[in-house]
Amino acid sequence: MKICMIIEGAYPYVTGGVSSWVQQEILSMPEHEFIIVTLVTSREEKREIKYKLPDNVLELHEFYLQEEDYGRSSRRKHLDKNEREAFQSLFFGKDVKWEPVFEYFMKEKISLDSLIMSEDFLKMAREYYCAHFDRLVFSDFIWTMRSIYFPLFSVMTSKLPEADLYHCLSTGYAGVIGSMGKYLFHKPLLISEHGIYTREREEEIIKANWVMGAYKDLWINQFRKFSDCAYYYADKVTCLYEGNRELQVEFGCPIEKTVIIPNGVDAKEYENIPQKDTNDSYINIGAILRVTPIKDVKTMLSAYAMAKEKNPKLKLWILGPLDEMPEYVQECKDMVTYMKIEDVVFTGQVNVKEYIGKMDFLVLSSLSEGQPLVILEGFAAHKPFVTTNVGDCKGLIYGNGDGFGEAGIVVPVMNTTKMSEAMLLLAEREDRRIMMGEAGYRRVLLYDKKKIYDTYREIYAELGGK
Repeated sequence: MKICMIIEGAYPYVTGGVSSWVQQEILSMPEHEFIIVTLVTSREEKREIKYKLPDNVLELHEFYLQEEDYGRSSRRKHLDKNEREAFQSLFFGKDVKWEPVFEYFMKEKISLDSLIMSEDFLKMAREYYCAHFDRLVFSDFIWTMRSIYFPLFSVMTSKLPEADLYHCLSTGYAGVIGSMGKYLFHKPLLISEHGIYTREREEEIIKANWVMGAYKDLWINQFRKFSDCAYYYADKVTCLYEGNRELQVEFGCPIEKTVIIPNGVDAKEYENIPQKDTNDSYINIGAILRVTPIKDVKTMLSAYAMAKEKNPKLKLWILGPLDEMPEYVQECKDMVTYMKIEDVVFTGQVNVKEYIGKMDFLVLSSLSEGQPLVILEGFAAHKPFVTTNVGDCKGLIYGNGDGFGEAGIVVPVMNTTKMSEAMLLLAEREDRRIMMGEAGYRRVLLYDKKKIYDTYREIYAELGGK
């Protein structure tokens, strides 16, 4: 079977998280062939492939969210009545007529300028503006609308390869492209959400300074339309745990389409990893993450600094890539310098298995997560966790009644004091660390990687046979 995976902002240019999952999924299914469609910002953006593409990856395509009019027709084209009604439903309606929109972009390489700078677009925008936003500056409104839809139209003008099945790793732009593929080629569509894209974008927009207050709802509503599209066209929609399924249903996904498939690891891969040297007098805390704002490394550093003052034996190892957001990495390093925080090591990209066994416990300070694979990896190495209460972290740490006991400590998001106290509690009680580590190990055996990928293999077979 030829499977087209559609991924936004991740594989193969970003490591960890969804990207690691994609790599393992492809490697676990040598009987299938994969085409990768990856959505990136622009053609000019510098990118480096971070994974060795498996032999069963046939093609890698880049779709650009900011493509301008590269290689497209400059001919202006007026919308016919059917097209105008469809675009009006997309811009300003509730029930979007997606199929005429798909057909519009299938016909030819449309100039984006000819669409979003057209008289048709201006008329539609003015009508909606007069009805709902007439107290605001019209130029701000029209440019907001263009900013929302330019990325979507940019990727929709790209030529989607034909496949036997389309598998999107999110809703959003990727979900719309997958839906377009299903409509164009009449092939099944699978959506897999590791986090709930619509909720994540909603949280970002609410916090964003670049979106004026009056326009936040406008942005949020458009992203909800994108998820509505993906959920409507999808044959199945997977997520990692029950809490996320509830969110999917809340955002309009029919519950009969939903399937819970958690993350998984192979605990045997961690049986013979290097362990802590008996001469090492430090209490090593490991943070396996990409150094980016979503991981809230600054709160972790502040918590560690407080704990270090009370227990000088602590040492923090930040294990993960430093190239995704260099400015943030530098801010974190400057923070270590200015606060004179001792014994902090930024390793950069490493083989986690070479380090994880040498840690006494692990920490995750994220602002948002789905079901962190790194927690399962820590459990496989018999390591307890201090983690923020995001995604399914609480379920993984406390077990949802599985009887294995606590595998760490869950603290509130951005709570430096609570995180520091949790670090100290684990640092000062080796017996508790061992007990929690063993609870985590017993729990991770329920998340066997082979069973997880076998479930996806069965879904591929089911959908591909339709």
